[in-house]
Amino acid sequence: MTTWTEDDRLKALRGYDILDTDREADFDEVTALIARLCDAPIAVITLIDADRQWFKSEIGLGVRETPLETSFCRHALLESDRLVVPDATADDRFACNPLVTEANGLRFYAGVVLKTEDGLPLGTLCVLDTKPRPEGLTDVQTQALEVLARQVMGMLNLRRALAAGRRGDAELRRIMAALSESEARFRAIADSMPQMVWSTRPDGFHDYYNARWYEFTGVPTGSTDGEGWNGMFHPDDQERAFRVWQDSLETGQPYEIEYRLRRHDGVYRWTLGRARPIRNEAGDITRWFGTCTDIDDLKRSDQAKELLSQELSHRIKNIFAVVSALIALSARQHPEAKAFAAAVRTRINALARAHEFVRPHTETSQPTVGSMTLHAFLADLFKPYSAPDGAPRIVLGGDDATFDDQAATSVALLFHELATNASKYGALSHEGGRVTLQTRRRDDRFVLTWTETGGPVVEGPPTHVGFGSSLASLSVEGQLGGRLERNWESSGLQVIADLPDTALSRRRAAALNG
Repeated sequence: MTTWTEDDRLKALRGYDILDTDREADFDEVTALIARLCDAPIAVITLIDADRQWFKSEIGLGVRETPLETSFCRHALLESDRLVVPDATADDRFACNPLVTEANGLRFYAGVVLKTEDGLPLGTLCVLDTKPRPEGLTDVQTQALEVLARQVMGMLNLRRALAAGRRGDAELRRIMAALSESEARFRAIADSMPQMVWSTRPDGFHDYYNARWYEFTGVPTGSTDGEGWNGMFHPDDQERAFRVWQDSLETGQPYEIEYRLRRHDGVYRWTLGRARPIRNEAGDITRWFGTCTDIDDLKRSDQAKELLSQELSHRIKNIFAVVSALIALSARQHPEAKAFAAAVRTRINALARAHEFVRPHTETSQPTVGSMTLHAFLADLFKPYSAPDGAPRIVLGGDDATFDDQAATSVALLFHELATNASKYGALSHEGGRVTLQTRRRDDRFVLTWTETGGPVVEGPPTHVGFGSSLASLSVEGQLGGRLERNWESSGLQVIADLPDTALSRRRAAALNG
């Protein structure tokens, strides 16, 4: 329950003479550190004024103040110590907040109240994320937020004491003792982190490592200060790691790299190194904070999953081959089913080619059918129908599209059916016949137009709808959510497949819906 008045709170805030002051490195280092410890894109030291929230320091926002109406932190002042919002869209206090409803809006908030010695709330030290966090912060992250909030209040009290001219030895000793205690707590938290934490001067000179670094590497304290850290990497990674780090120092861009780091037992383990700079008001770098995370087990797990996927893909290809062989064997025993068996085998082969295009693969095991685009897929699918000299008889044109396994099977069945019928009864059954396939993106639709010319004269639509035609319609209308139209022109068949723009790629659909 609130035991203070707004007038008393604002009077206390004014006494610190902090509002609208320049950025200061000490405060910026706090927000940078808590952002990294909490893995949050946004961290803020907020002071709540009468009609605005003003930021003494911020990471990830790019502004110094915002209107009070959109503030999460003003709600935190009504709490005793802290406020945690796992998902703002599910909280009635924030669900309609413009900062939440906008694209890539805020979802998660965790803030600790900055209080005077008399218990008056001035603002918060908080972290925010654009993704919800149902589990909130870890115990270590929560403790870090509380410890650093007390350190911020210690710096505010010291600043107020200096501004007011109260430099008495006893007061300064008390404040310095509080700051020293806060720093000791910070080191305790850094030493309890599972990651290796390090920090450098603006020129990149490493002058701090947490206990986890020395525990992992087994080297004497201080032996990797300066540039000694590079000697801990695998010889094949040292030049690359040093070059990437120098590039970050020269450009000020965040540092991120994977390398093999030597453990205390001499084993090299894959490690993810990251760092970001801290800048002052003038934009100059005042400090670098970084972490090293052991990812060796994760990489081995990914490699095992990749091998499993490749083995599964290989077995699926074998299944296609076995089924096709069984059909051929059965057709020999039943000559009356020879035509049917041939049609089924060609459809199975079309499915096999679709699988080859979208099977799990790495850079070293790329499918042989080309890049992941619609035109690349179709060009490979139509190769068997080329002229004797290799010239394509089915000509592709128009807009290409991102393409993945969401649509591969349906597209393969549709155009295999059209190409097979064209080679038997349509344009491709005559030497001079040809087919054009035009693909066009129209607003939120993707339209594919198949046009046959130079074949036998078309007398009109067939009186009987075969299985292949039904399969083509099912592929477009049932699997891809589109519309299929057939026009039986005297010059040749025209087929129009009108699809949603997102039907060919689940990644594009996710991007548009996200």
